[in-house]
Amino acid sequence: MMGEFDAIRPYDDAEVPAVLARLLSDPAFLDILTHFRFPRMAGAFGWLLKPLIAHRLRREFAGIESVATLQDKVEVYVDHTIDRATDGVTYTGVEQFKSGSAYLFLANHRDIVMDPAFVNYAVYHAGLPTPRIAIGDNLLQKPFVSDLMRLNKSFIVHRSISGRREKLAAYQLLSAYINHSIRTDCQSIWIAQAEGRAKDGDDRTDSAILKMFHMSRKDEAFGEVIQSLNLTPVSISYEYDPCDLAKARELYTRATTGTYKKAPGEDDISIAQGITGYKGRVHINFAPPISQAFEDTKLLAAEIDRQILAGYRLFPAHYLAYAQWADADASLAVPAASEVFGADELEKARAEWTRRLEACPEEQRPYLVLQYATPVRNQYRVKAGLPL
Repeated sequence: MMGEFDAIRPYDDAEVPAVLARLLSDPAFLDILTHFRFPRMAGAFGWLLKPLIAHRLRREFAGIESVATLQDKVEVYVDHTIDRATDGVTYTGVEQFKSGSAYLFLANHRDIVMDPAFVNYAVYHAGLPTPRIAIGDNLLQKPFVSDLMRLNKSFIVHRSISGRREKLAAYQLLSAYINHSIRTDCQSIWIAQAEGRAKDGDDRTDSAILKMFHMSRKDEAFGEVIQSLNLTPVSISYEYDPCDLAKARELYTRATTGTYKKAPGEDDISIAQGITGYKGRVHINFAPPISQAFEDTKLLAAEIDRQILAGYRLFPAHYLAYAQWADADASLAVPAASEVFGADELEKARAEWTRRLEACPEEQRPYLVLQYATPVRNQYRVKAGLPL
């Protein structure tokens, strides 16, 4: 029987063995794994390494017949990647979640793969079922990427549709799926607060996303629909963004030429850089679910923004950037980095921040500073009770 959500939903347990078999015989997937695992040898010895890797993985993933078992298996690799690319992950607010309840995690968005991965990590290590993850179809150009993501509880957001009627139908289906997942399947959802990453460090909720949650339940009051979804604002803070130089280049190009066109394969490079690049420390904060009934999407978006920006963890580099920022707001009581952090921590951060600035072409530096300074301004505006 065809289900109404088949076009977008994650794979279920019965589909796991067939999809795994398909993945492990996909040359493009094995190619990427080979390059990831043996970057120096992949070129000359790829023909030899690929079948060996495929054989090893087939042996390792033999007999896996459920998504949960697959996630348990993959968790070892995720933990290893996190250990290699960060100086530690901390999280606050997970203790409030109740087993047997589902939540709609609405998060700020800085990194394509790692944002949901870190939320998964926090939830998994708290002993709760991991959420289903919203992912834009613009990132699923290769069949193996789609297979990989849908195996890992991802569902598809159709963004590349152009017609108005088709767009409406796609959002209607997405809305119905999210509501069904939380209320019927009791499965949590992770979705970004806006389409695309916040490249300038300015995390804002797009009220169109909030409207979409309500679309499939139009006959009910907006505020009640939102309350029924346990909407939980999530702040993800990276001490350093592995893609910050690329974002600075894009912002500079847009500012000087008016447009920016992605090069072929640029998303793939961002994904790889985001996963393996150095992030320093990472902090995830889960705010309490929104309990007030908001009847207006703009007011609800403003409340979510307040929660996300207040829950953001500011690291030394953020304060260092703010002190250099041409647009710093003198009326905000932002302390100097030396008033907030110890000398050793600050010295280490200053060395890394200087290294990043020096790696950035001079004309693009203001856009690097902007990315790290904006969260400081936003948080101190929230603290002062000012409009954002």
